[in-house]
Amino acid sequence: MDDETAAKTFPPGTPLDVRLGLTKAEDVAFPLRWGIIGAGEISRQWVHAMDACEGVTVTAVAARDADRARQFAEQHSIESSYGDCAAMVASPDVDIVYIGTIPEVHKEQVLLAAAAGKHVLCEKPFSANPADAREMYAAAETNDVMVQHGLWTRFFPAVEHARLAIENGEIGEVLRVQADFDPIYTLQAAVLAFGFDEEPRSITATRHHAVLEYDDDRSAVLSFIPFPSEFPEVAEFIGRNGRITLEQPAHCPTSVTIRVPEKAPSRYMDDNNPAPEQRFDYPIPESVRIPNGYPNQEGFVYQTEAVHRCLAAGMLECPQFGTRESLHTIDLLSRIHEARKKHNEAFE
Repeated sequence: MDDETAAKTFPPGTPLDVRLGLTKAEDVAFPLRWGIIGAGEISRQWVHAMDACEGVTVTAVAARDADRARQFAEQHSIESSYGDCAAMVASPDVDIVYIGTIPEVHKEQVLLAAAAGKHVLCEKPFSANPADAREMYAAAETNDVMVQHGLWTRFFPAVEHARLAIENGEIGEVLRVQADFDPIYTLQAAVLAFGFDEEPRSITATRHHAVLEYDDDRSAVLSFIPFPSEFPEVAEFIGRNGRITLEQPAHCPTSVTIRVPEKAPSRYMDDNNPAPEQRFDYPIPESVRIPNGYPNQEGFVYQTEAVHRCLAAGMLECPQFGTRESLHTIDLLSRIHEARKKHNEAFE
């Protein structure tokens, strides 16, 4: 199925892997036995969300504290618990590992799981070190397993809709991306708009902002909002002919608004009238509920379902955020961190 046919066949919020004809929607039922590394809060929320994916069975959990792993297993009706990650990934009852630990141990745990022949879904941030990230992906290739960067934002239907609208040229060429939240979430919006084959001409950054300048007068303006504050957390894609807004909270949005006036900019070209709006809502399925969860954390299920579909199709990465795009984003993030460091040192 070619892209044009797929785009006409499926609704705009359809997952990219399904829309491109790479997978089958029904393969969310593809059976996978999951093991979890990490018994903290993010793993708790993830377990609740993944229950809604038909093919999921959680068979094991591991943590450095064996008692904590045991308690987690009891709370979530998981059959086996381990105080040793190596023992869990060696289990024949585990097909794929979810890593929900702190970033500093991601590399160690990804390499361990991949060497044991297990697929991996690793929480973001995958790695702050580009060299480490490449080593992690190389291990996946060597062992013929999936190692998927867990940037869950890309799997939300509202983001899928925004991607399709950009691809179809609904707002014309994207000239500016504006986003506020933290570096990884805001940066991925820029990469979504401008692609991962093109390097920005320059990156400047301060403690709370970064600007990426691209050829042809295109740029991304990213704001890193301090907590606590009542930040807007929206992501906007500003095109020559219109504008797309991922509504709050933009890192896990359930709504996207598209504005396409007859002439842009509408207020200057249309007697100060605003551009007409089309709002598309994608509420979290009623089947997914997380007690005391973070905003829209139930949306973990979209990423989990994509992993099941892609592995059922024999794919070792999800096109929503594949290896090349992950590495490009990590490279840019490293440059932003370096620019921020230099700025901060200059003002100390």
